[in-house]
Amino acid sequence: MSKKSSSLKDVLQSIFATGAILIAFGVAFYLYKNVMGDPANFQGGNPEGHPITGNYLGIIYKGGFIVPVLMTCVLVLVIFFFERAITLRRAQGRGRLNVFVGTIQTLLTEDKIEEAVEACDKQKGSLANVVKAGLVRYRDLENDKELEKDQKITSMKQALEEASALELPMLSRNMVVLSTLASISVLIGLIGTVLGMIRAFAALAQSGASDSLALATGISEALINTAFGITGSTLSIIAYNFFSSKIDGYTFKIDEAGFSLTQTFAASIRK
Repeated sequence: MSKKSSSLKDVLQSIFATGAILIAFGVAFYLYKNVMGDPANFQGGNPEGHPITGNYLGIIYKGGFIVPVLMTCVLVLVIFFFERAITLRRAQGRGRLNVFVGTIQTLLTEDKIEEAVEACDKQKGSLANVVKAGLVRYRDLENDKELEKDQKITSMKQALEEASALELPMLSRNMVVLSTLASISVLIGLIGTVLGMIRAFAALAQSGASDSLALATGISEALINTAFGITGSTLSIIAYNFFSSKIDGYTFKIDEAGFSLTQTFAASIRK
């Protein structure tokens, strides 16, 4: 992959991330104003009044302007969950990684380099790309009579490291979005709750009388933001840990295959 191609992919990825967030906010704001804010969800058909008893759409609407922000966080989480799932599935390739690594090790032991390259072409994915780059260098160095043994081994390791450096960023890309959502969702929810509590107590103070019903309603509306925030944060943490474990597994397989390839190459050198 050339630097120009890599740069283009980075630009497209940035546009995708920005576009996904903007689209998610647009959808969230539309749902907040037109679905949750539908007059049919409120007593007397007035969105400024109390929601109809048991109408959760109206209750969520009363959480205030923080609600569409929290909904945006949840929608962005869903978008990037599927983006990561699709990307990592493509990175895995067509077959199981354990079977592929075993096949490559067997072919290397039998010095069947061409067959191993064909296996990489069939497997596809990040691991196959790294192994194929190593196999191509393997055959080139095997026929090179000018380099010393240590130089050949160093060149092999360099080829594997370069191939890995191109693949690993793709595996971990956008993970920062999930980790950020895990951190800020609950904080945004708490901000909404605090603002809601301030409004509730301010309204109670202006009324000049103790109104337990109004106070309870205001507090329940404020806590909606906390519920949204905690839910978004929890789901983000689960998604982040799930994909992190998968990425660690892929990285381990890449290192394992690279080590096997290097060791086999070192053992085959006669010079």
